[in-house]
Amino acid sequence: MDSIFTMDKLKEECGVIGIYAPGQENISQMLCFGLIALQHRGQESAGIAVLKDRKMQYYKEMGLVQEVFNSEILDRLPADIGVGHVRYSTTGESYVSNAQPLVVRYKGGSIALAHNGNLVNASVIRDRLEDEGSIFQTSIDSEVIANLIAKNYHLGMKEAIIESVKEIRGSFAMVIIIDNMLIGVRDPHGLRPLSLAKLNGGYVLASETCAHDVVGAEFIRDIEPGEIVVIDDNGIESIQYDNIARKALCCFEYVYFARPDSIIDGVNVYMSRKEAGRILARENPVEADMVIAVPDSGIAAAIGYAEESGIPYDTGLIKNKYMGRTFIQPDQKSRELAVRLKLNVMRDNIEGKRLILIDDSIVRGTTSRRIVNMLKEAGAKEVHIRVSSPPVKHSCYFGIDTPSRKQLVGATHTLEQIRDMIGADSLAYLTVDGLVKSIGMAKSELCTACFNGDYPMAVPQEGNKYIFEKC
Repeated sequence: MDSIFTMDKLKEECGVIGIYAPGQENISQMLCFGLIALQHRGQESAGIAVLKDRKMQYYKEMGLVQEVFNSEILDRLPADIGVGHVRYSTTGESYVSNAQPLVVRYKGGSIALAHNGNLVNASVIRDRLEDEGSIFQTSIDSEVIANLIAKNYHLGMKEAIIESVKEIRGSFAMVIIIDNMLIGVRDPHGLRPLSLAKLNGGYVLASETCAHDVVGAEFIRDIEPGEIVVIDDNGIESIQYDNIARKALCCFEYVYFARPDSIIDGVNVYMSRKEAGRILARENPVEADMVIAVPDSGIAAAIGYAEESGIPYDTGLIKNKYMGRTFIQPDQKSRELAVRLKLNVMRDNIEGKRLILIDDSIVRGTTSRRIVNMLKEAGAKEVHIRVSSPPVKHSCYFGIDTPSRKQLVGATHTLEQIRDMIGADSLAYLTVDGLVKSIGMAKSELCTACFNGDYPMAVPQEGNKYIFEKC
């Protein structure tokens, strides 16, 4: 069960890493370190698949990376090529059988695939493949991709992958081991990030540049939307399989999901969050004595807000980083205690002061209400909430686990109703245009669907949010 603190946030997607470095030692260890750097993108399961002398091995289990792997396990995974995955489930139940990388055998050998994203047409393809005799072992949409590749292998591996990814719709950043090659694929809209780096004569593909930094790889470039990169003994081959779709990178990578020390599509995540805070201060000023943040994701925006407004930034809330991933809340009192266990108020810092509390987003509003109560009980004179993203009003279908619209407070309540519900003295959000400006890309290059319903492709009807699950 998620902690009560994380219940009021959009859930992470997944993180992927792939390394091609024949002849180098400790590839499995580097994959593990890279996954630890990407742990924020998924905490349900972790896995690594490796290829050595054309022999595929893998290990995956439920839990955090450091709970799943140890030196003994990694030593049993010698590698020339490897892929790794950390998962937060969007389609498919949270079981070890659904953990990735997904390793399947086909007539020509084995495929190992790690996928970040969500397919909106997976159930249609799966039904067709099952009618044609394919057998599925999991309930995740990633297995649809693996089956398509296996089905098309007679075309040659590169053509099989091209034909397979042309058929799927949705978001995907993938790393694949097949036929002694490491392959990276990014969906035509670029919804999910993927980048390439150089490592001592080898190469690394990863969801975020922070993973490159950890393994000591030198960033080369982002994989382009609609691009396949093939890495083998001949070097790197780039295949542009779709250059028609408009680029639509997910805004929430910059708002919340990505680590602040990552650079995604040329944009420094920390600086974009700080700029969002600056713009928020210009759009929604308020008189106060101190700017504080909901840690940790609100800190950069809070610093920007303070610098722009001239109101000093200080610490008002301390986060307990060692509480763990789970906490049972059987009743209201336990839920209140869970928030206090996760966050504690710096009473002497905030007592008698008018506070501006910066948060990156409000999904349901439940945690915001508890934090405001904690601050006022500790003596805060006023609490003004400023949110460094627009109200979340629409569900995501592309790999982010948003609740249904009826659970999104931004979709069901007015601004004044939300303010009253959470007990703030005032409440204001960053505008969509303000968020776009903070990222520094053209609005047409970003997916803002969760704010305004402007999806970059056709999506399932509301109420069947993840059509693959037929829920």
